[in-house]
Amino acid sequence: MHRFRIANMNCGGCAKGVTATLRQADPLAQIDIALDTGEAAVTSAVDPARLEQALRDAGWQAERIPA
Repeated sequence: MHRFRIANMNCGGCAKGVTATLRQADPLAQIDIALDTGEAAVTSAVDPARLEQALRDAGWQAERIPA
């Protein structure tokens, strides 16, 4: 599982946008959004650096949380 802190995700609409961005990078990803902490937990076979870059390219202030 990969975890990302997303500083500018603070509402349900943002959570949907983050989810859509991650699904574009990996349609099979399992995604759990925690708005209270601004984090996304992603179970994916895709390289986490690629997921992080996809989030950033979409305008999200994403930072990978080390395991």
